[in-house]
Amino acid sequence: MSVNSPLHASRYAESVSVETAREIIAHAIAPVLETEKPVLRRTLQRVLAEDIFSPLDIPARNNSAMDGYAFSAERLDMHASPILKMVGSSHAGRAYTGRVASNECVKIMTGAVIPDDCDTVVPLEDALVLETGIQISPNAVQKGDNIRLRGESIEAGALALPQGTVIRPAHIGLLASIGLSEALVYRRLRVAFFSTGDELRLFGEKIDDGGVYDSNRHTVYALLSRLGCDPVDMGTIRDDPRILEATCLKAAQVADVVITTGGVSVGAADYTKQVLEKLGEMAFWRIAMRPGHPTAFGTLFTTKKSTCFFALPGNPVSVMVSFYFFVRDALLRMMGALPSPPVSMRVRTVSALPKRQGRTEYQRGILFQDETGTWCVKTTGGQGSGILSSMTRANCVIILPADSGGAHAGDTVEIVPFEGLV
Repeated sequence: MSVNSPLHASRYAESVSVETAREIIAHAIAPVLETEKPVLRRTLQRVLAEDIFSPLDIPARNNSAMDGYAFSAERLDMHASPILKMVGSSHAGRAYTGRVASNECVKIMTGAVIPDDCDTVVPLEDALVLETGIQISPNAVQKGDNIRLRGESIEAGALALPQGTVIRPAHIGLLASIGLSEALVYRRLRVAFFSTGDELRLFGEKIDDGGVYDSNRHTVYALLSRLGCDPVDMGTIRDDPRILEATCLKAAQVADVVITTGGVSVGAADYTKQVLEKLGEMAFWRIAMRPGHPTAFGTLFTTKKSTCFFALPGNPVSVMVSFYFFVRDALLRMMGALPSPPVSMRVRTVSALPKRQGRTEYQRGILFQDETGTWCVKTTGGQGSGILSSMTRANCVIILPADSGGAHAGDTVEIVPFEGLV
């Protein structure tokens, strides 16, 4: 079959595009409104429910950025290698309170308050200690060097963090620096999830012909936990439409979102689509993408409320790709988070990346620096949607647009790294 085979492309003719799927999801979801106020250390990965304004300047006073000597450069001829008399010292939390004349200096430690008569700090290594005083080398510093100014980090009354911020370690540090011991956040999003399939086995059960251990449920749990959701594990269920219907209803009653894996293809035992159509509305059930083509989205209705659902494929790589590029953003929006699309970059591929037109492909890749320090990417090898080990070797996803026929070695492609720094 040729790369641009119309036979293969027709398979995606009734599928929605990646862009359309995202638009449908975005219009269907709404953020939770309930809030709570945990202690600061328990707010990691939570979403701020209000703007936070700083009640004070940070730093509260001008202070030294390093160990050295504080003096007034404005009152000296810096080209004359001045020798200054040391009249005291200033430590963090214990400031020097005396006067500092034009021919004097104060030994100062990192973080210590700058005396009022001083405007510059020379590092210890750039000053020469003599019997007669401290000699400043010519051109060692200029006025204002090595001083952290009052309010440099944030000024009193300024917006410290906006509503919708997903709290990361740096945010916790900032909130602590302005004296907050707790923060108002949206409650955790409750997400119920379960796997379907007669072939699935639990830990400790014997793997017989055709049986596999249920990895998807544990993967989804990890994905939800890392995102800051409250996972509700509904277990592993058989390919039985009655059991599937009952589980979907129970999940919809206890959660804000329902995620299933498996049973959304067109096989004889794939009942998820028909059950979801019976219990709610299906917005779409296939996306023109690979892996993850049989991905469905819609709404479940119970007597008390409506609940969003995502029905993901059964293959483990498809589950992760569908979650990363569709479910993740939707859950963050429902958590009240500000829009935060995945960070992408364009790099040179050293591997040929074949694909067929008509679908967006998410291929597993390894981002690395070549001998010149240039960022490049290479494929992990086989791209089968059942090769979960490829996700452990990959550190990024290579995105190949639907209208492309792939990429040759040396072409520039778009990649999304898996890991964030903070």
